[in-house]
Amino acid sequence: QVQLVESGGGLVQPGGSLRLSCAASGIIFRVGAMGWYRQAPGKQRELVSTVTSGGITNYADSVKGRFTISRDNAKNAVYLQMNSLKPEDTAVYYCNAYISVGSMRSYWGQGTPVTVSS
Repeated sequence: QVQLVESGGGLVQPGGSLRLSCAASGIIFRVGAMGWYRQAPGKQRELVSTVTSGGITNYADSVKGRFTISRDNAKNAVYLQMNSLKPEDTAVYYCNAYISVGSMRSYWGQGTPVTVSS
């Protein structure tokens, strides 16, 4: 059974920083693209950032220059460094990964809440 476990969310003041972590566990043959999505109250889930197994990154315009995604292929982990946080970054952040246990499919973490407020 493949699982994605996230950590690192919490309450932070505007302008502050947080680092989210997500690690995949279970019987894994190969990990493809990994990424972060978020869902604010009353809104649809949206892409924040993705990174391919080769290290190519992609960011939503709203977080460019403030967030940095990285991954550790040896640990099957992905990270999101969030700087200069704004109240509009408040959301539940979900880790996503394409993982092969025979065939490639998408997996989601349980979500970690981030609240940016003074």
